This record gives sequence, C-alpha cells and structure tokens, in this order.
Amino acid sequence: MKVHDAPFSRCPVHQGPTDLVDPLIYSDGDAHAVWQRMRGLDTLTRQEVDDKRGFWNVVGFDDAERVLRDTAVFTSERGTMLDLLGTDDPAGGKQLAVTDPPRHTEMQTRLKKALAVKAVERQKDMIRPLIIDLISPLGDGGTFDFAEAMLAMPMSVTGTMMGLPSTDWPWLSRLTTVCIAADDPDYQDAGGKAATLEAAHRELFAYFQDLVRFRRNNLGDDLLSVLITTEFEGRHMDPGEIVANCYSLLLGANVTTPHSPNFVMAQFIDSGVLEDWAAHPEVNNTAVEEALRWASPVNHFLRYATRDTEVRNTRIAAGDALVVWLGAANRDEKVFPDATDFDIRRKPNKHIAFGIGPHYCIGHSVARITLRILFEELLTRFEDFRPAGKPERLASNFVSGYKRVPITARAR
Repeated sequence: MKVHDAPFSRCPVHQGPTDLVDPLIYSDGDAHAVWQRMRGLDTLTRQEVDDKRGFWNVVGFDDAERVLRDTAVFTSERGTMLDLLGTDDPAGGKQLAVTDPPRHTEMQTRLKKALAVKAVERQKDMIRPLIIDLISPLGDGGTFDFAEAMLAMPMSVTGTMMGLPSTDWPWLSRLTTVCIAADDPDYQDAGGKAATLEAAHRELFAYFQDLVRFRRNNLGDDLLSVLITTEFEGRHMDPGEIVANCYSLLLGANVTTPHSPNFVMAQFIDSGVLEDWAAHPEVNNTAVEEALRWASPVNHFLRYATRDTEVRNTRIAAGDALVVWLGAANRDEKVFPDATDFDIRRKPNKHIAFGIGPHYCIGHSVARITLRILFEELLTRFEDFRPAGKPERLASNFVSGYKRVPITARAR
C-alpha cells in the first residue's frame, strides 16, 4: 500500500518534529512516510542534533549510490553509525567497515575469498541442519517466536564458520544485538545506553582477545584463522585489527540475516505471500532479494565529506556528515516501480540492502545462501502460518528489525 502524507517543507534544513536519530520512529513510527516526502525534494534536508552536530539526509537511490561508491569524497573512516556522530571511531583504519581503499582493498582480500560464493556454497551441508534445528519447534503446534529463532540463526552459521564454541552462541548473539539496539528497553541495562554499550563492547573485545591468543597456536580452516594469518602492507594483522574485524563479522551477520525473514513473517503472514512462495519454489531467489529490499535491515550508513562538494543541488562542506538511509533508497520509485508493493517476482531488483561500492557487505553470500535455505526448509516443512500475537519492532536507528514475531504453523 502506498503511503501518502502532507507535502514536505521545501526548506533544505529540516528542524521539525521528526527526529531521524530517535529509535522510536523505527519501532513505533513511520520513517518511510518521512523519507517519501524527502525524496520528492530537489535538495537534501538537514537535521541538527545539537548546536555542534548535524547531518544531511540522503534518501534517493542515485544519491545513495554516489555517496557510498565515492570513498575519496565521502569517507567511512571516521565512523559509519549515527551513534558516533561528531566523534571519530577508534576502529578507523583497523576494521574493514571503517577503512577506505586502497588499504581496505588489501586488508579484505583473503577474507573476501573465504566468503566468496563458491566457498560458501560448499558450506551448505553445514548451514542446512543448523537452520532445521532452529525452526523444528514450529511444528509442535504451540506459539513459536519466529524472531527469537531468526536472531539466533546468524550466530549459528557465522559462529560455526568462525570456529566459535556453540556454548557461547546465545551470549554472543545477545551482546551483538545490544551493540546495535542499546536503546531498546529489552536490551538496555539499568545504567542507561552509554553504560550498556560500554559493557557489551568490553565483554566482546575481551572475549575475542582471549580467543585470538589461544587460536594463534591452534589454527584451523575457519574465518578466525583466516584473520590471524592475513598479511597486508607486508605484515600480519595486529591483535587489535583481528579483534575489531571479528566484532565486525558478528555484527554484520546479526544485522543482515535475521530481519528480512522477520519482516516477511510479521507483515505478510496473512497476505497470501507465503502460500504463493511455497507453491512456486522457483521464485525463491527473487523472493529473498525482495525480502532484503523490503526490510533493508541495515538502516543507515554514516559518511563524512573530505572536501567541499555538492549532492542533489545542496552544497556540502568538507567535514559535513551525511547519513545514507538504505531503506529510503530501496523504496525509490524512480528505480523500483511500484516500490511500496512486496513482489516476490521483482526483477530487476538492484537493492542496496548490503550497501554498494567498496564497502559492499563482505558476508553477502553467506547471508543470501542462509536465507535461501531458510525459506526452502520453512516452506516445504510447514504450512498454515498464522499470527499468534502482536509483532514488536526493535528500538534502534541502525538496524531495521523485529525482536518478537509470535506465530503458529502446521507441519506438512
């Protein structure tokens, strides 16, 4: 259904009641209505956070593609998340997500090869039983929290590929979700957001520091061993770089993989979509891509201009922050006809749910293959999907997702 709202102000500096930093607009509001109005403008809009910090909103597909591709003019090295606006990310230049080419290109070579399609295809026999184990309780006849299973799914897959002990997966899954949704009351500690994030980061980094020390003398064919043995710039990664990229791998998996199936189940369970998908398994690949476009699980990427430039008839000064809203770009009618329709046969579908350009998600093949297997198993094993309660969204401005999706189904 298309969203219609009052015309948006023509003024490029938007200081109205809509606060795109506020996580509640993503859990309880409608950011898409705001973005739709913004896409109708011939300039960018700007949000001032306080008297020292603000950012430009990038909501059109072509503008988003330009900003994310041009790493010379729009750098990621100062940070990629709004929570770090106005401060420099301490992982800049160390972690792939916050390192620009040419260093980024050299740093990611071995990991990119290990996560390439052919390499991941060989992991199918490992991924499938993990997924079957997670969704099997759905056939018991009782209420099944689909979101809980999906939030555990990326850790099962990535944890196995990294060689992490399975006993640690639930704890690691919760900690990484805390890192991307520390505003959510279900994940926030009593000390507040800042204390919650600090504690989660401290625990995760200490965990990987200990694990790296042990694994240096116990190498295998897993992704952690790949990071430990990676050489670039004539040297091996140092411990800080290895730990930062372990964190990034887990965080990326937790953001991209669970939420597109959660969106499908939360928003289309009564629409006939699942029945159509099950009856036509040949659409599985295009349906997964449409789920990724629709959910756009990574809500935004932050960039900083390295020089004076112009985007969408708007002067951007060197040092200015720009926020690329991926969900907004993925509903751009100029690129996606009938963009507000969920079409499991949509083709072409050049969504940017995984980003675009040099920072295109390095784990996209793992995520895609995992999701294809998930829907294959889900739709061949179960039918008569029904809601069993109200779905609940995560309160986060970085990840677009659900934390609860209670459903029932019957075994076929």
